[in-house]
Amino acid sequence: MKHIKLALFLQKFLHTSDALIISELLNTAHDADLADALVVFNHTDVVRILLTIPLTRRVSIFEHFNHHMQTAVAMAMQPDALAKLIAAMAHDERADLYNQLPEALKRQIKPNIAADEVKDITHLSSYPEGTAGANMTSDFLYIRADITATEAIDLTRRYASKKETIYYIYVIDADKKLLGVLSLRDLLLTDEQNRIQDIMRTNVISSHANDKQASVVQKIARYDLLSLPIIDNQARLIGIITADDALDLQAAQSTQTLYKTGGIEAARFEIPTSMLTNIKHASIWTLYRMRVVWLVILVFGNVFSGAGIAHFEDMISSYVVLVFFLPLLIDSGGNAGSQAATLMVRGLATGEVVLKDWGKMVTKEVLVAAALGFSMALAVALVGFVRGGPEIALVVASSMVLIVIVGSVIGLCLPFALSKLNFDPATASAPLITSIADAVGVLIYFSIASQVLSFN
Repeated sequence: MKHIKLALFLQKFLHTSDALIISELLNTAHDADLADALVVFNHTDVVRILLTIPLTRRVSIFEHFNHHMQTAVAMAMQPDALAKLIAAMAHDERADLYNQLPEALKRQIKPNIAADEVKDITHLSSYPEGTAGANMTSDFLYIRADITATEAIDLTRRYASKKETIYYIYVIDADKKLLGVLSLRDLLLTDEQNRIQDIMRTNVISSHANDKQASVVQKIARYDLLSLPIIDNQARLIGIITADDALDLQAAQSTQTLYKTGGIEAARFEIPTSMLTNIKHASIWTLYRMRVVWLVILVFGNVFSGAGIAHFEDMISSYVVLVFFLPLLIDSGGNAGSQAATLMVRGLATGEVVLKDWGKMVTKEVLVAAALGFSMALAVALVGFVRGGPEIALVVASSMVLIVIVGSVIGLCLPFALSKLNFDPATASAPLITSIADAVGVLIYFSIASQVLSFN
């Protein structure tokens, strides 16, 4: 509700052009809330409001927009105003924005951006999507190892306002190779005449620019870091990834994983991250492409279930009561498999489970699935007895146990197999596992029925 109230004040400003309204809002509202309030306005009005706000706050509000909103508002700005905004943005944020702009607009604003800033944007844009380099910022504080603490404090004061974070200060040599790190607390508490090389920590946790962004998120979480230094092939410090950026990456990764487990493709078609985290901005064509691949594949996969049913059609015609339990049994196998797959995908993604744990996990899953299957069998056996007598009760109960065990093992093994083949384990989507478990469940159910009922 807060952003609705703010939007009403902003609407009043658009009608009256009273600068005091903007001044009052800047004094009382958080930039994130102002950004939320602005999304209800057309992009021309958003630009008009932003241009009445001092540059520092303007940039902060703009950076709280999602990428889709940023691009739309940027395209509504005059080239000189946009160039000024881009120059003041965080280095990683401006590189992301610049990459999303049309080529014609890039050519218009490029002359208004300093040459070194254009070079920085080009450099940050050169790394493949999904790597540490593509998500780092070059806006960080570094010092030489041979200076004193007093000199380091003076440098920190001089450049602090221009850097994205100063909580960690990185130490480099003449070739910009990473030597060590110290926290701002370490610097402030040490004797003023101590040299940095004597107080810095040399066991620096870092990542290479080409490392996958998932490993960056894991390192920041594992070692409780506020930022992670990024190095190149020569061990030169070229950027950092901050903890707040890592949180954004983790949110995007979680969304990707969730989509994949639902059989929704995004990475295959290079769907922008902003579309993943704000689906209401996605076009109908984008949503269609994300979903059609697995649905079409699974159409053909379900043919096997139909073929299995057709193979036993004579028995089914003699024992029609078997059809009553078919959806219940095969759905139970798919559900159990989806649960097992979800646990394994999560375990593999966080590193809690590795490939060598496969045997141990399968053994444990069989025992768990057997217990689950027997519990479910007790419930379904009673219904089977009422509907068809003791023979049908035996068929559905034994089928339930075996189907749940097999479905669970399929759900557990598929992520392991994909990981072994260097595919994303999340590709073991719930629809895929359900389709496989359905086909196997049909065969198990009717095979047991044919034996128990002595049908040839």
